[in-house]
Amino acid sequence: MASKLLNIVFMGNPDFSVPSLECLASSRHNLQAVVTGSDKRRGRGGDRTPSPVKSAALNRSLRVIEADDMRSESFQRELAALHPDLLVVVAYKLLPPAVLSIPAIGSLNLHASLLPKYRGAAPIHWALINGETETGCTVFLLDEGMDTGSILHQKKTSVGLLETTGDVYNRLKVTGAELLVKSVDEIAEGTHQKKSQDEHLATKAPKITPDDARIQFRREAMAVHNFIRGMSPFPGAWTLHEGRKLKIFRTEPAPQIRLEPGKAEIVSGTAYAGCLDGSVALREVQPEGKKQMSGMDFLNGLGGNTILST
Repeated sequence: MASKLLNIVFMGNPDFSVPSLECLASSRHNLQAVVTGSDKRRGRGGDRTPSPVKSAALNRSLRVIEADDMRSESFQRELAALHPDLLVVVAYKLLPPAVLSIPAIGSLNLHASLLPKYRGAAPIHWALINGETETGCTVFLLDEGMDTGSILHQKKTSVGLLETTGDVYNRLKVTGAELLVKSVDEIAEGTHQKKSQDEHLATKAPKITPDDARIQFRREAMAVHNFIRGMSPFPGAWTLHEGRKLKIFRTEPAPQIRLEPGKAEIVSGTAYAGCLDGSVALREVQPEGKKQMSGMDFLNGLGGNTILST
């Protein structure tokens, strides 16, 4: 089959989607429009600000369609009027059947895990929380399920012991964008190959809220460390100190340092917080209402030790 130029509509919201948008906009294909959420009130001032995807699209003078309801008939008519060959979706919404039926070829999605593992809204978070030493990204064809469609390409990446969700996120959004355009090119050339997912290997990665990010120090030190880095930098793992939130962004496991769970203390020039079978070194923390600081600066301001909620 001869290679063709595809008409594409891109869908996305967060900054994770932006490298994919940029790569598609620079490709030989025709990026007809960009679908993203409407401007949201953000920050203390409450001013309405566009999504990162909308900002990137406007910078390239691309047509933007703001849509919050995928089941809106007016939105579906506007999308269908474009007669797209392909919808390309990165960190957006679950598309209903009526939208999936619009593109002539189908809909493509970039997901930040090695599917079928970690299907859902927070794949990187859960991979790190579970202590995975390897994860990656997947480009697959959308169907009506949650991240269940046929796989076109995957790329693995190792995960370092001290890496956070933010570190892996920043790497995968670039790697994934390159993989996505490769997949689009193969679809245009008719050389793409599909592989079904093994349902027996499927795991879930549900959405995480700030309420889910509370640290339980009465767990093993490695589990506490993985939880903290999995929640960093967003939503941010937290505990209570004197009734106020203390966020912890970076730690190191320290099984050799024995402290009571929740006790924070400077030992030999390093700040630690006790866990069930050892401690974690506190590298980066943020007391409520203050800027981020080192664990040492935090504890030095408290005379070298304190108690955290367990």
